[in-house]
Amino acid sequence: MNYLLTLSLALLIWACGSKAEAPNQTATTDNLDETVVPVRLAPVQVVQRAEPIMISGLLSSAEEARLSFKIGGIINRTYVEEGQTVRKGQLLATLDLTEINAQVNQAELAVEKSERDLNRVKALYADTAATLEQMQNATTGSRLARQNLTVAQFNRSYAQIRSSVDGTVTRKLMTDGELAAPGAPVFLVSGNRPNDWVVRVGVSDKDWARLRLGNRASVTLDAYPGQSFRGVVTELAGAADPINKLYEVEIRIDPGKVRFAPGLFAKVQLTPDQSRSYALVPVEAIVEGNGQEGFVYVLTPDRRGVRKQPVQIGYLDGSNVLLTNGLTNTLEVVTAGSAFLTEESKVKVMGD
Repeated sequence: MNYLLTLSLALLIWACGSKAEAPNQTATTDNLDETVVPVRLAPVQVVQRAEPIMISGLLSSAEEARLSFKIGGIINRTYVEEGQTVRKGQLLATLDLTEINAQVNQAELAVEKSERDLNRVKALYADTAATLEQMQNATTGSRLARQNLTVAQFNRSYAQIRSSVDGTVTRKLMTDGELAAPGAPVFLVSGNRPNDWVVRVGVSDKDWARLRLGNRASVTLDAYPGQSFRGVVTELAGAADPINKLYEVEIRIDPGKVRFAPGLFAKVQLTPDQSRSYALVPVEAIVEGNGQEGFVYVLTPDRRGVRKQPVQIGYLDGSNVLLTNGLTNTLEVVTAGSAFLTEESKVKVMGD
């Protein structure tokens, strides 16, 4: 019983002592608000780098054909299937010629009639029974009928589809008995020559301005993880796409001994020849980084305070960050201690 009483008394004394000391603790906290934060500085370096361009796209053949009929009609027969290899000039499909042949016959009959009319008018003109205008009209009618026959015969000759490249049928969009509209794709054929594989990607105007024909590229494919393929820029669009406002760039890829197929997903790293200036700072100097935006702390002129400076982040380079904008005429940035700073903080530069 005496032990419990002694323990309770000790606890009461401790509690009272704690309450009495509370104001001193508050004063200490208030003093901490004015604590000088020790910081370290790092110099801002200006470097010249050719920033790589990272982009993605789909693998395709440089020779791709969307094959269609010139005129509309019912498909009579298709001769190939998807995945089949075809040769240039090979017959792939034909239309039913019933209607087309009838149009040719009509044109031939019109030519025969126009020839008879012309001969009759010529005879009448020789006997002064027809005027010069009538003979000229008959001559024009005859020529017009012959032109119509030429058109009909030409259309009949294109009532079939032949492959325009050596390649593979990647898509078959119609089959026998379907109605094909003029110019509507029936087959998609991709060239299969080893050196015809390309990736077409869209880049911004700033990246397009830094690229040149012949610039190197490194390409990786999800289908072949861990492998990298060499590429080179072979085409640069002269105008932006009117829909997405990007400029198309074609990169030709060397497959080596690997088997490629259209549609493989590719990641491309382009290396432009044209370099640009960057401000290089340690990565720990960046605070509140968000994508391409961030901040750094720089000293005020009296070196006792700091100012928060917005910067534009280009890309990471190991333990450093390359900045595209925001540090003009700035020689040093805060590194160690930057995470504990606000613009109201007092600082002391370690080493000063």
